[in-house]
Amino acid sequence: MTTRAALGALMDELSPLRLAEAWDNVGWIVDPNPEEEVRGVFLTIDLTQETFEEAIAAGVNQIIAYHPPIFSALKRLRVSEPKEALIVRALAAGIGIFSPHTALDAAAGGMTDWLSEAFGTGTRTPIIPSEPGALTGAGRLVTLDTPILWEDTIERLKAHLGAPALRASRSPRGAERIREIAFCPGAGGSLFEKVPRADLFVTGEMRHHDVLSRKNTGCHVILTEHTRSERGYLPRLAERLRQAGLEGPILVSQTDADPLDYV
Repeated sequence: MTTRAALGALMDELSPLRLAEAWDNVGWIVDPNPEEEVRGVFLTIDLTQETFEEAIAAGVNQIIAYHPPIFSALKRLRVSEPKEALIVRALAAGIGIFSPHTALDAAAGGMTDWLSEAFGTGTRTPIIPSEPGALTGAGRLVTLDTPILWEDTIERLKAHLGAPALRASRSPRGAERIREIAFCPGAGGSLFEKVPRADLFVTGEMRHHDVLSRKNTGCHVILTEHTRSERGYLPRLAERLRQAGLEGPILVSQTDADPLDYV
């Protein structure tokens, strides 16, 4: 039997909460009963009304939502407000909610390491190590063992993410063969300020002027949209939980989706 407390401890092994950014809200967001048996785990990037209904229909009592459904303090809990209603309904149903977010980004084998696998093997180091010499931390700088052509990066990243399309900024002064790549799932703009230069920057979203600045200095940029840089990791997380000994169903949401569509 796996209790909710044991699941929390397991998640802390896979994505140590000490690695999370200071501003983040990670760990247990809703914890109705730490000693309750986990009857099933539901994985989603965003906890929305649609994904919550999917979890209810699946009969699970534990949700791992990558993005915390609560970032700042709530002053009220009202069913009339969609964001608050999710928390009310989770408590009423006895459903726990755990969010790893930037802890999972920073962890070894976590979100960012998975994203950085898109273009093959290479040397990986954190952009901001969690401590001197650590292989954990925010972002990744990758030096590929075998450089790839700019044209190949698009199709390989689309295949890795299962993305129908990407946004790309190709610098006329950029490298034709890509070796040095900076990665950040989600939004990489502020983190990439710590990277003076790379052949290619890959993230979900960046500000217009940040992309323009990189293009002007000879760096290519690929933007996937925020959650499309993250969602493909959920099957990997499910497999890691199974390998770590978590019993019972582990389900990946089928309704979780980026709020933006290509039209």
